Amino acid sequence: MALRCVAALSLLAVATGRFQGFRRGNVLHDPPQGAESEELWFTQRLDHFNGADSRVWKQRYFTNDAFYQPGGPVFLMIGGEGPANPAWMKEGTWLTYAKEVGALCFLLEHRFYGKSHPTTLKAAPRSSVERSCCFSSSSSSVFIMDQTSLQQSSDGGRIVGGSSSLCFSEYLEVVWRSLASESADCPVLVKQASDALAERLKDPKTFENITKDFKLCSPLQIQSESDSAYFLETLAGNFMDVVQYNEDNRGFEGVPGTNVTIKVLCGVMGNTSMGDPYSRYVAVARLMMDTFSMKCLDSSFNNYVRDMTNTSWDGPAAGGGRQWVYQTCSEFGFYQSTDSPNQPFTGFPVGYQVKQCARFYNISAEEVAEAVAQTNEYYGGYNIRSSRIVFPNGSVDPWHALGITQDITAELPAVFIKGTAHCANMYPARSQDLPQLSEARDHVLLLLQQWLKR
Repeated sequence: MALRCVAALSLLAVATGRFQGFRRGNVLHDPPQGAESEELWFTQRLDHFNGADSRVWKQRYFTNDAFYQPGGPVFLMIGGEGPANPAWMKEGTWLTYAKEVGALCFLLEHRFYGKSHPTTLKAAPRSSVERSCCFSSSSSSVFIMDQTSLQQSSDGGRIVGGSSSLCFSEYLEVVWRSLASESADCPVLVKQASDALAERLKDPKTFENITKDFKLCSPLQIQSESDSAYFLETLAGNFMDVVQYNEDNRGFEGVPGTNVTIKVLCGVMGNTSMGDPYSRYVAVARLMMDTFSMKCLDSSFNNYVRDMTNTSWDGPAAGGGRQWVYQTCSEFGFYQSTDSPNQPFTGFPVGYQVKQCARFYNISAEEVAEAVAQTNEYYGGYNIRSSRIVFPNGSVDPWHALGITQDITAELPAVFIKGTAHCANMYPARSQDLPQLSEARDHVLLLLQQWLKR
């Protein structure tokens, strides 16, 4: 599920997860052949904040000691919003760093994701009573190694740095700019197409054609603003996901669709032979369906509610979607909304997304806002008081709008990589990498060597 960025203390903590949050339609893929790594299990306390609670459970992790030298540091890769992928024990920039500094490497799967199921608890709660015993927060898990305690962050690895935000309208503003970096017309055409679709959704006479155009799994029904918003957000997600991971070297993880880039999508949107912008928008949706071997597109908000309120570990959203959305409601916000006028989509404002918190988990809008404020207070938001932390971000990645892109101090440096997407610096290097990406990797290694004095 998405890489998130690096935080380096005296130990290096990085993270792997899936995307900016857990987008519906994302598929969790099996690791590629040859990426097998023995899964290990760590006896973990259920509640680290209650000394009277002695309950424990088993948390999954992987290790690589191929480069370890006695006295060397420990690298901890913290799992994000999905199963920990053991492919990272074979490839990735962190292993290059490990070889250089003699580090022991651990990949810890985040609690409530993958196979790491805290004892008898559900994928995510449905009521305030259940929430009180959920123990699924960004500060609720530690991993002890050689008497060193590391706090695990559950937003996919942003241990510190940046700010939680209820309405993350800047996300789609960066999507506009990233599309425009390929073609100035591209986001304009996307906006025209999204607006045209939103208008058609107001007229039931268009529903049959829309059902055929987008190969919907069932006849389109728009009976509420949520039905419309869900459909519009689903289609916007085609662009959002591609922008976020644009040209990242993710293929080693077994992820399909890495060949679909901003250039490809803007090429479709700019192809006048395909008809008007709406028709090209349809072509993009069909391209993405073909890429991910989807026979039809489920546009039903009711089906989404059904899946997200299924608390079984075998439920359709238990792979990570339900857990992530719960954390957005109970801690982070991070809603990629269309509230800003400077973005290319229509129809899914923050209000629509916050209402889901009440529907799925009985968390009110006021409670979401309070939770975001508490998260910023707990972690410090942008007011970071620490040292030896490096903050890489890519200019194409919409998440950089919440990140640290300028040095705070000499010991809190930012590495802002122009032209790269979501934590591109952590993927395996390749010959076609931009020079500035290679330089960023080298710079982070130099910082590690300085901080570790090796």
